[in-house]
Amino acid sequence: MKKRFLCLSLILTLAAAQAMPVAAARKDEVQAEKANTESKLSAAESKEAELEEQKNALMAEIDEIDQHLVQTMAEIEILKGEISDKEDAIEETKEKLAESEADRDEQYASMKKRIQYLYENGGSGAWAQMLLECSSITDLLSKAEYTEKMYQFDRDELKKMKTVVDQVTTLGNQLEEEKGELEQMRQAQEEQQENLEAELEKKKESASDYESQIAEVQAQAEEYRNLIEQQNAELQKIQEEEAKAAEAARKAEEARKAAAAAAAAEAARQQSIAQSQQTTNSNSGNSNNSGNTTENNDSYTEESSGNDYEEESNAGGGYSATGEAVVAYASQFIGNPYVYGGNSLTNGIDCSGFVQQVFAHFGYSLPRTSDAQAGSGRGITYSQSRAGDIIVYSGHVAILTGDGGIVHASNSAPYPQGGIKYSSNALYRPYIAVRRIVD
Repeated sequence: MKKRFLCLSLILTLAAAQAMPVAAARKDEVQAEKANTESKLSAAESKEAELEEQKNALMAEIDEIDQHLVQTMAEIEILKGEISDKEDAIEETKEKLAESEADRDEQYASMKKRIQYLYENGGSGAWAQMLLECSSITDLLSKAEYTEKMYQFDRDELKKMKTVVDQVTTLGNQLEEEKGELEQMRQAQEEQQENLEAELEKKKESASDYESQIAEVQAQAEEYRNLIEQQNAELQKIQEEEAKAAEAARKAEEARKAAAAAAAAEAARQQSIAQSQQTTNSNSGNSNNSGNTTENNDSYTEESSGNDYEEESNAGGGYSATGEAVVAYASQFIGNPYVYGGNSLTNGIDCSGFVQQVFAHFGYSLPRTSDAQAGSGRGITYSQSRAGDIIVYSGHVAILTGDGGIVHASNSAPYPQGGIKYSSNALYRPYIAVRRIVD
């Protein structure tokens, strides 16, 4: 029985010894595959970051073109208004010119009638009649002076009318010229608008292409992550098998040693029995009490002891924080850059990523988008808010500082700057929700 137990122990030891090199070889193979997969994942993540950076730069260009386009369209509207004003002024000038020309023609017609009357009723007879009718030389000179003044009045009025007509004509020509310049400026702005719209459409197509590339790289990276999980699971299984094999080998070795010790003890017992029998036989030959026999019963007990392993699990400890601590931690990153879709508090991050990362520092898990964060924690009113609460706007989220302000990652003025900053007015725009994360 002892020999059979010893043989079985040896078989188990040999089997464990043979299994361990096979498991070790497979383990090395899986580790190599995992290292290769991690390298590919790192390359994919680097490519994704590069594409994101290029896309963000392109989006900044799109924003800049969009702003330029808005300014151009506003300038076109202003020019249209100015052209309309010029047209009204030209129309008014035309009416004034018509009136001035009518006054001039009327004055000219009246003057011609007076001149015609004098010529038709004048001559030497008229002057003779004037001399005969005058009571004195003074009266004659007065009438002659009156006639001269009338002539001079007609000439002055005609000259004034001509000057007014010339001035109105000049003003009309000037207004027409200015209107032409404004129309040329409007045409140039409209051409610029067309160019900006074409460029904007082209940039948007490029941005869409970047999004497709990023989605493809993200899908590839996800495949690598899944593969790494499978490889980790296989490595875990191999390690468990190695541990089981090592334990089996250890127990087999202990059993072998125990069997060897039992065999040695049995041999010693048999030898002791043999010596005892020799002594008894010798004594029986010298004694008359040969009928009395003594029976000795020996017993051997095999004891085996196992090692109990105590497993300890360290559950994650609960995190505790205050709203002031959240604000203090968030404020130390003020001045760092804004990056759309970024996740680095130092190298670049967007509004929802900033809120997520700040609260993650204190052990709170928040969703990635501002819309989803609007359902985090518990809802409160703005009047109940305090430092460390979050306020969610349409497409934006920030951390309330408790003094009426916010700290947030903003891609706002001055354009295209922005970044993690403090704003003194939390109600600078309508908000959707106020949530309390830290009680």
